[in-house]
Parts: sequence; C-alpha cells; structure tokens
Amino acid sequence: MPLDPTADPSRRAWLPCPRCAHGTDCDDDGNCSEHWQFLLTNRATVLHLQCPSCAHLWSHDTRKSA
Repeated sequence: MPLDPTADPSRRAWLPCPRCAHGTDCDDDGNCSEHWQFLLTNRATVLHLQCPSCAHLWSHDTRKSA
C-alpha cells in the first residue's frame, strides 16, 4: 500500500504500529528521529496514523492510552 497523499513528515506521532511494531524498540523516552508514525489527521482524541515502514493505516483513541 502506498503512503497516503496527505502524509507529511512534519506531522508525527510516537506510537507503535500494530502491524509491524515499528516504534516499539526505541530507547528514547520522547521524540526520536526514527521511531515515529505519520499523523494524518485527528478528531478530538482520535488520531489517524500511517506507519512509514509498512504503510499500515489505523486510528488510535488517546483517551484509552492513559
């Protein structure tokens, strides 16, 4: 699957990809330059993301993360 045309490297989120686990092996506690996902859009607490490694698209509700 290709990257979404709205994918912009300047809009990032640091959550692991549920398909390939990209972003889980980061030793940094914050915003490292390698282990991030494209933040395509958000609606309130729901983030719409795409993995730059496998191009998987998914949504994540940040209310459930706390």
